[in-house]
Amino acid sequence: MAWRVAPGAVARLLLRRPAGRRGIASCIDPSAGLTEEQKEFQKVALDFASKEMAPHMAEWDEKEIFPVETMRKAAQLGFGGIYVKPDVGGSGLSRLDTSIIFEALSTGCTSTTAYMSIHNMCVWMIDTFGSEEQRRRFCPSLCSMERFASYCLTEPGSGSDAASLLTSAQRKGDTYVLNGSKAFISGGGDTDVYVVMCRTGGPGPKGISCLVLEKGTPGLSFGKKEKKVGWNSQPTRAVIFEDCVVPVGNRLGAEGQGFSIAMKGLNGGRINIASCSLGAAHASVLLAQEHLTVRKQFGEPLANNQYLQFGLAEMATRLVAARLMVRNAARALQDGREDAAVLCSMAKLFATDECFAICNQALQMHGGYGYLKDYAVQQFVRDIRVHQILEGTNEVMRMIVARNLLQG
Repeated sequence: MAWRVAPGAVARLLLRRPAGRRGIASCIDPSAGLTEEQKEFQKVALDFASKEMAPHMAEWDEKEIFPVETMRKAAQLGFGGIYVKPDVGGSGLSRLDTSIIFEALSTGCTSTTAYMSIHNMCVWMIDTFGSEEQRRRFCPSLCSMERFASYCLTEPGSGSDAASLLTSAQRKGDTYVLNGSKAFISGGGDTDVYVVMCRTGGPGPKGISCLVLEKGTPGLSFGKKEKKVGWNSQPTRAVIFEDCVVPVGNRLGAEGQGFSIAMKGLNGGRINIASCSLGAAHASVLLAQEHLTVRKQFGEPLANNQYLQFGLAEMATRLVAARLMVRNAARALQDGREDAAVLCSMAKLFATDECFAICNQALQMHGGYGYLKDYAVQQFVRDIRVHQILEGTNEVMRMIVARNLLQG
């Protein structure tokens, strides 16, 4: 079947310059408007996605493999602590640079890149809010991905209403005793460092603090590995705390600062996950473009069908609009603008909704072949569906935007 796209072909199409029929049309070129330096590390990320991720994407999904060694190779390129300060092993890049990298990596495997984005968020939180001792204790091994991190906010009874979390940390001398559980934790059970939001005070957001736990802490255990629709190259488990004794020296920031730390982390997390959606959508547009060109029905290529031409044009237009929105929010976050949080919410809402629609439409254009696991487009659809739910559901994103508009 000539229209089957081989593993890695998507990333190779993205790497081709200049634009051409089999390359990438200039109107959707993800390097448009970037500096020469940004184009260079975008090319490095695309090359890594093509050679190290895309050929294994389907196998990682089918066999539920957590590709630790591949991620460590990515860390050698600086992708383990992209926006972490260089003095503790980070790359010290901007939020826009980070978005560019995650979009590129996501063309090779969205699920793996999404986990890497969560890991990066955790390392940034330790780097930004930790003491000098904490930064030097945790960040170097996390930036190298010698060790991996998980973010623990969601609980069985508190998802969107994160401020109602119940996991408690009772202060006893120079330690906390931690009890409770977290749900849907990416990397849970396989990772080494857990950034945990817990209640050290009264109800509401001001009673929440942030503790860092290490795997092997007595009383720390994990639930069964969840069976998921997508994101199968990263394990997801409940994380359970039963009288876990955690040193006060593992608290990030002051008591009561945890919710603020969590939300600041999520502002960047929303840009990161939106960027992963962009990569999946761009890859799906290229897959659809290739399929329409080589697949024939009624005696001519599908590309000659005006209805499909219009559909492809709409997909490309939504992709570029989403990318511009994400990059604008990334710049705002980097600059510390007052409207950064709401722009991150808008970008996450728009990009994840639109990119899922793009991937789904690309699958439709493949017809029955798009529903076969031999074809990468179905995996992009499955892997980015959850992006509309995590890092704050898109319904919550709408609430944040509306609140900002109406608060005056």
